[in-house]
Amino acid sequence: MIYDLDTFAPIDSFFYTGEGWGLTSDGRQLYLSDGTDEIRLLDATSFAVVRTFKVTEADSAVWMLNELEWVDGELLANVYQTDFIARIDPASGRVMGWLDTSELLPRAQRDALRQRGGVANGIAYDSVARRLLVTGKFWPRVYEVAVPPRVRH
Repeated sequence: MIYDLDTFAPIDSFFYTGEGWGLTSDGRQLYLSDGTDEIRLLDATSFAVVRTFKVTEADSAVWMLNELEWVDGELLANVYQTDFIARIDPASGRVMGWLDTSELLPRAQRDALRQRGGVANGIAYDSVARRLLVTGKFWPRVYEVAVPPRVRH
């Protein structure tokens, strides 16, 4: 559904094939993950698929791509049920590096949350203040982490 920003009244809808696990924008196009190793780029007006690409590291597929965020020309993606966020080159689909969220919560707390399905899966970027925020299901806090320098490719 598409909602009016002021009233939250439904104003339109659209459909696509498959599941939507994560969605972000580079300001022109939408990037959609579905839990596989594939990212779909959608036209932001028509929602038509513009192209798809596979996410890889060392020629191996990176599966379970979840929450997405666009940060300074890179695509960040949580890898579901892990502590890792992939830094993806959106042109090639190649993983350029990793962010490790495992130290944000004490181990005992992280283990207890995992028993309930709590995993890292939230990424937000404030481009004005250049703040990267991460959280997870059932996590008690949102953490601000340093934005790593852009990996040149």
